[in-house]
Amino acid sequence: MHITVEDMVAEGDKVVSRATNSGIFIEKGHELEGQKVTGRVLVFPRGKGSTAAPYVLYSSAKRGNSPIAIINIEADAIVAVAAVMSDIPLVDKLEQNPLEVINNGDWVTVDADKGVVKITTGKSET
Repeated sequence: MHITVEDMVAEGDKVVSRATNSGIFIEKGHELEGQKVTGRVLVFPRGKGSTAAPYVLYSSAKRGNSPIAIINIEADAIVAVAAVMSDIPLVDKLEQNPLEVINNGDWVTVDADKGVVKITTGKSET
């Protein structure tokens, strides 16, 4: 297991994206369109977008609309910078692909201090 950025612990419901300032996905046709990331663990493969991404996540964090943790298959520099700026724990390069083992309905604990992600199946409230 590899710790990319933060030395923190976060626990909460998660939202998984395979493909945000208000904390709500607004992209038309996106698999998470209309869902909130606020206060949830955000799981996605890797960063996509421009160098503005760190500011977008930072701005969301300042408004209280950010995820409480991020899990990537492999974090890129943009996502890592965004997590550092926003004070959000980020883990990547886990022993198992998080997109294959974390499902909707699971509760996820991210302990970036130890590089551990714990999945409790079916505990999510949403």
